[in-house]
Amino acid sequence: MFSWRAEVRSGVWVAFTDAAAGNLALHVGDDPVEVLRRRGWLEAALGLGDRNFQYMNQVHGNEVASIGARAADAPTADAMVSLGEPLAVMVADCVPVILVGEGAGGESPVLAVVHAGRPGVASGVVPAAVTRMRELGAAGLSAWIGPSVCGGCYEVPEAMRDDVAARVPAARCTTSRGTPGLDLPAAVRSQLQDAGVRVEYTGHCTLEDENLFSYRRDRHTGRFAGLVWTDARTAPR
Repeated sequence: MFSWRAEVRSGVWVAFTDAAAGNLALHVGDDPVEVLRRRGWLEAALGLGDRNFQYMNQVHGNEVASIGARAADAPTADAMVSLGEPLAVMVADCVPVILVGEGAGGESPVLAVVHAGRPGVASGVVPAAVTRMRELGAAGLSAWIGPSVCGGCYEVPEAMRDDVAARVPAARCTTSRGTPGLDLPAAVRSQLQDAGVRVEYTGHCTLEDENLFSYRRDRHTGRFAGLVWTDARTAPR
C-alpha cells in the first residue's frame, strides 16, 4: 500500500502509495466510483476522520494554489500549499515532492505538494512552491522526494536535454544506454538546495520497480500519490 511512510515531525506525516493502493487518479479512464472509493479508504486507513486529501488538476505548469479549510473543487495547478490541510499529488514517473515547514508563532505547520515533471522542473514549480510557503511564514523547510523515473532510464532527444539543462544544469545526464537523458530527481534536489530546503528522502525509480505505476512502462497505467497530513495533535481547528 505504501512505498514509504513516516511521521516526519511531531504530528506530521508523509507517505507515498504504491500500486497495491490502486489507481488514485480520475483522468486515466478508470471507474470514477472506484477511484473515489479508494481515496476514501485511504483517508480512513490514515485516520483523517472527516477530513479529505485535496487533489489538483495537474497540467505540467508552475501554478501554486493556496488551499484553505474544506476546499471544494480541485484547483488547476501543479503545486498546493496549506496551513495543515491534507494534500495529495499524483504521479507515474514525474517527481512528487512533499514539503513541510514550521508555522509562524507555533501555529499549524505549512504543508505543500508539488508535481514536478519535465516542464514543471524547467519552469520552476518547485521554487515557486517554496516561495509561497515562506510568504505564509514557513521556516525550517524540509522536503521528501518520492519515487520517479531516474536519469538512467529517462531518455530524451538531445535538444530537449539541452533546453532543460540550460535552465536547471543538474538535470543533464546520460542514460544507462549512453543516450541523452534528464535526471529530474537530481534537478529537483538542486532547486531545493538552492532555495535552502533540506532534502530528507529521495525515492527510487518508478520504471525499475513494478510495484509502482510507470507511464513509460505502460501508457495505460494508473497514478500513485504523494501525501502529507497532520494527525489529531496538529490538525487545523
